[in-house]
Amino acid sequence: MSGLRIPLDGGPDGARTEHAVNVLAPNPGIMTLDGTNTWLIGEGEETIVVDPGPDDAGHLERVRAHLDGRRVTEILLTHGHFDHSGGARSFAALVNAPVRALDPRHRLGGEGLADGDVVKVGGLEVHVHGTPGHSFDSLCFWLPQDRAMLTGDTVLGRGTTIIADDGGLADYLRSLDRLREAAERLEARALLPGHGPVLTDPVAALDGYLAHRRERLDQIRAAQAQGARTPREIVRVVYADVDRSLWPAAEMSVRAQLDYLERL
Repeated sequence: MSGLRIPLDGGPDGARTEHAVNVLAPNPGIMTLDGTNTWLIGEGEETIVVDPGPDDAGHLERVRAHLDGRRVTEILLTHGHFDHSGGARSFAALVNAPVRALDPRHRLGGEGLADGDVVKVGGLEVHVHGTPGHSFDSLCFWLPQDRAMLTGDTVLGRGTTIIADDGGLADYLRSLDRLREAAERLEARALLPGHGPVLTDPVAALDGYLAHRRERLDQIRAAQAQGARTPREIVRVVYADVDRSLWPAAEMSVRAQLDYLERL
């Protein structure tokens, strides 16, 4: 690997490793940070596109322009949430390529994806890691030639992710443990997230995520001891210093954490 090349302004658009480059979708927001990162992975005349992003014609055309004539062999989805998958069908039509995902509802003209699969593009390999938790169908993609892991929404470039209604905290903690072990064993040099900037210390980032989850569980236990019972009551205690616009998402995560605690 020749080293990470990250824009001087620190923004995710155009961030790259030797064989992967990000094209940022224009959908910034509280939940999407700077926007959705669409990753192009390839060598020679072939490219894989990961997470085309929302169904935004301008963004999809910009992604196609970045191909510079290279052929898209496959479109891969880290998971099916709309900000990652909404443009998949339109982009597939633009470049005449199949869409592969774990969830059959998001596949188009191609096979599914599952833990342990290896996708080849040119002389490169992309190894599929099943990482349920943020959503039931979350996947991460390991690019061994660059020692980089594409993490979708499992690990973000800034802040922490939520546990969506179609996810689960027990699965998520197992996925973080698995990613942490893999990052150390494989000597990962970068996490390429679905939102936010590249993380260049994968083990530290994953340690931080695991510590954050343990801290939140302790805070919820403490809030319950103080008399908070419903997810909304717990959010008012635990997330008191968080922007209220994020409280609905926090409530979703609290429900997942309460379900986890009840099952212990």
